[in-house]
Amino acid sequence: MSNDDQYGGGYGEVGGTGQTRTRLPDSPTDAYGPTRRTPRASRSLITVVGVVVLLIAAIAFANQSPDTPTTNQSQRGPSSSSTSPTGNRPVDGKNGGVPSGFAQNEQGAQSAASNFAVALGSDGMFNTARRHGIVDAVSDESTRATLQSGFDTDYSAALLSQIGLTKDGLAPAGATFVSRTVPVGAKVRKFASDNASIDVWCLGMFGLTGEKSTRPVTNSWFTISMTLKWSGSDWKVLETTQKDGPTPVTGDNPVSNSDEIAGAVNEFGGFTYAR
Repeated sequence: MSNDDQYGGGYGEVGGTGQTRTRLPDSPTDAYGPTRRTPRASRSLITVVGVVVLLIAAIAFANQSPDTPTTNQSQRGPSSSSTSPTGNRPVDGKNGGVPSGFAQNEQGAQSAASNFAVALGSDGMFNTARRHGIVDAVSDESTRATLQSGFDTDYSAALLSQIGLTKDGLAPAGATFVSRTVPVGAKVRKFASDNASIDVWCLGMFGLTGEKSTRPVTNSWFTISMTLKWSGSDWKVLETTQKDGPTPVTGDNPVSNSDEIAGAVNEFGGFTYAR
């Protein structure tokens, strides 16, 4: 139905048809003179009102028209709040080379766990002195000895030899050792003012560059679960575990050569992570 069908017709001849009229010029009592002018004025008014109504209806229809296709909620990505920074000022403190001074709230706990995951997944863990410094910086005093002992067992001389590293955790001449953890996201499993359980989803890179390397740099996906305690001034690790995944499908990117990987590792620095 067109708008003209609705507003433009149906009024017919104003004043009717088949009537006999006697026109008396200059007579103030002419019955048809004023009455014919009044209907014409009314018809003009109706036309103007009709045009205005048409314009209003057109504007309302345009505003309601689904020009932009709607997207089913299940097809939408995560809300911006789940991935965007909160705007809180990043920490500027360091403890043993590890960021410190996180807020005593859920965001602070997630930020702490993410940065602790980076430190505990770095190449520094393969050197005894550096490993002890990292664990001292992130662990709570009540579990520090247990964590140190566990990590010392994990990073044994046998493991270093198997990877192709020296006893000090260094790469052989002409090679670059890569061990880097990149947090992809974090979530809170449990939170209270003095303790928290945080999961950190991570992408890891691990291996040795070099033509003679028998362990080329590969990537993996894993989730680190941490139990944290508020120490009075910062979050500290009580316990940490790790499991594989979630793992996305590998893309079609061509594999870079050993020199490109070594160059990227040496040239691209890491970040201080904030939820």
